[in-house]
Amino acid sequence: MSSEPLPSSMEDNPHFQEETGLQKFRRRFKEEPLIPLGCAATCYALYRAYRSMKAGDSVEMNKMFRARIYAQFFTLVAVVAGGMFYKTERQQRKEFEQAVEARKSQEKRDAWLRELEIRDKEDRDWRERHAAMESAAKEAGKASAAKPVPEQDAARSVVEPTEQKSLGVLAAVRELVSRQR
Repeated sequence: MSSEPLPSSMEDNPHFQEETGLQKFRRRFKEEPLIPLGCAATCYALYRAYRSMKAGDSVEMNKMFRARIYAQFFTLVAVVAGGMFYKTERQQRKEFEQAVEARKSQEKRDAWLRELEIRDKEDRDWRERHAAMESAAKEAGKASAAKPVPEQDAARSVVEPTEQKSLGVLAAVRELVSRQR
């Protein structure tokens, strides 16, 4: 896939635009009208041969089978001649479609990268906020540890330092309440 821009001959040419299936059928029908004509002649010859066979007219049936062979040959020649005549235009169309596909894939990739960048930025912002909240919590913890609250001092004085390690919080509160009564 080339990152080069489309050739200028394709930019202004109305034939080189994205098209639907029906538009493509119409365009191909206009480009090579002999192929559908040969197919129609083949079908008509088969139809007439079928009707002759039903009617029992073997001479007419044989003529129509020969006409079918000639119509198929005409169609085959039209396909080969059209292929040779439109070879360069088909090559240009193929290049154009590849360039369109490359552009679409590049746009999809760019959108994906933008989405990843947005998510990365959100993640970095969240991490920064989270780190700021943790540091604020640590600062608050240090400040509260540096300035003891009077109720905490009373509770600490009731529970002896050796018991602080062994007692749980609930046990320390129970003991404090029972001593105050």
